Amino acid sequence: MKTLNISDETYELIKGQLKQDEIFDLSGLADMVGKAYFFRTVTYHLTGRVKRVIGNFLILEDAAWIADSGRFSDAIKTGKLNEVEPVGDAMLNITTCTDIFPWKHALPTEQK
Repeated sequence: MKTLNISDETYELIKGQLKQDEIFDLSGLADMVGKAYFFRTVTYHLTGRVKRVIGNFLILEDAAWIADSGRFSDAIKTGKLNEVEPVGDAMLNITTCTDIFPWKHALPTEQK
């Protein structure tokens, strides 16, 4: 079993959103395939569904660059985002991610 370490601040943001049946177990990057996420990297944010894993890269489909998430907690809870640029497919270097959140909403497909 592998452990994912997150900051206390991040844990506080998401702990109330996780129900016992929603807690996920990731043994490796391949376990992310088929699931949608909100990714925060050192320089930008993306949403997308993981299609494949190639080395350190996640191949995303239905990806969007999130220029402005609005209030972050509200974005994660409701799926409402302020500024969105859909990009289709994208490749994300997992080593640039600062944190990753399960995205339980429809992935954004309209520019706004």
